[in-house]
Amino acid sequence: MKILTLTLGLAVAFSAKSPLRAADPSMTQQERDQVIQLLKDSQAEFVQAVSSLSDEQWKWKPNPTRWSVGEVSEHILLAEGMLFAKVQEAIASPPNPDWEMKTSGKTEFILKVMAPRLGKAQAPEPIVPRGNLTREEIMTRFAQVRANTLQFAQDTKIPLKEYTAEHPFPVFGTLNAYQWLIYIPLHNQRHDKQIEEVKATPGFPGK
Repeated sequence: MKILTLTLGLAVAFSAKSPLRAADPSMTQQERDQVIQLLKDSQAEFVQAVSSLSDEQWKWKPNPTRWSVGEVSEHILLAEGMLFAKVQEAIASPPNPDWEMKTSGKTEFILKVMAPRLGKAQAPEPIVPRGNLTREEIMTRFAQVRANTLQFAQDTKIPLKEYTAEHPFPVFGTLNAYQWLIYIPLHNQRHDKQIEEVKATPGFPGK
């Protein structure tokens, strides 16, 4: 009887994790709405955080090793291009037959760690700010790339979850195109908080 009970228990546990039918790889309407709202909210938050700053405040650095508001802003712009390129890389690849197993639980993980700024990470070299763009160029280009990202989120009919691409950080590993897409505004929010940290640092210039 104990063996039968254990066997049935394992079967129930396994079936709970392994549905008989494959999951739908398309975004649900709730997921699409969430991505769209996050894209809009993170953009508004970013623009509000920097729009009234003087040029001195834009360029001020808390110390030589920390980024200025302008450098954080440039990073947000560069990262948006790189992250959306990962969405495109994923959907240009053949569907991953193991997408469910490879990406399970990672949407929740991204939501948990990105925007709240949990953990530290070294930005990949291509998206480290160089100071080669003016403030106007950064904000204009950001508005353009965000409009493209938002349009994609609103219009795509591609089953994003069955297409995957690798994250350069092993902690994330394989992400599907939907996860790469939602990563964009969460990364933006993460650095919106960094901008507020810079502005709250003692010594930050007045107007």
